[in-house]
Amino acid sequence: MMKKWIAFLLALLLIPGAAFSETVLTSFYPVWVFTLNLTRGLDHITVRNMAAPTTGCLHDYQLQTADMKALSEADVFLINGAGMEAFLPEVTGAFPDLPVVEASAGISLLDGSDAVEIGEAEDAGAANSHIWLDAARAAQMVENLAQGLIRIFPDDADVISANLTDYRARLLTLDTALRNGLKDLPRKDIVTFHEAFPYFAEAYGLHVVAVVNKEPGETLTPAQMAALVREISNLGNPPLFVEPQFAELSALTLSRETGAEVFSLDPMVTGPEDHVPLDYYETVMQQNMDVLCAALSAQPAE
Repeated sequence: MMKKWIAFLLALLLIPGAAFSETVLTSFYPVWVFTLNLTRGLDHITVRNMAAPTTGCLHDYQLQTADMKALSEADVFLINGAGMEAFLPEVTGAFPDLPVVEASAGISLLDGSDAVEIGEAEDAGAANSHIWLDAARAAQMVENLAQGLIRIFPDDADVISANLTDYRARLLTLDTALRNGLKDLPRKDIVTFHEAFPYFAEAYGLHVVAVVNKEPGETLTPAQMAALVREISNLGNPPLFVEPQFAELSALTLSRETGAEVFSLDPMVTGPEDHVPLDYYETVMQQNMDVLCAALSAQPAE
């Protein structure tokens, strides 16, 4: 009886699709989208995203019980790095044997700007961690992620490498399109309500002249609003950019006070949870380019 049972188990392992599945856990939305592209066609690998797709950036993220369970079941944890996942010491302390792959490894980081800052910065004094908003740096990120995946899943190296070649080429094509599409705009100055865009601005010839650092839903104090009105007026009323998922009452108030128009730029930290298009990053970045072209081609408010 035992021999028959052993023979049955061995036969089961030989059935296509019966092999044990492997789990890749990503920290948040951009890393998840990148990883879905790199693992395309590898049905035995399940890619799960730890933070909910509505979470946004992870600066103040607190690990949940469900997160710890997901980490305990993962074969590898893929992260942005560059300080985005401040909770990482908790992860490595609880799961010392869990491999961690940092997408930001070896990528040059920005650690400051000449922008006027209103409110308290999310990570004052630290390097800016929003590196994926430069498509060329995003291509470097996917290379780092692919190398990490190949180390963990060497049998899948050929598929991951082919996916990397395809995705990297798409990202570099996008980078060229963004550079060409934004290079001749008559205006370059923007004001953002999130500190995510310095990499985008540096890469594509824009200038973030002011950053309003505030949590979604918070309002500026009267003193902060007065200071920002003066700055915006002195800068010639450049357009104001908010995140599409957050209603910014402060931006609308500022627009009424100065005449500066309000537009939406998507930092690609949220998105659909089901049936995510593999070209979602490219679509969002191209939409951002279209918004910027419309905003920066118009004459400034008087």
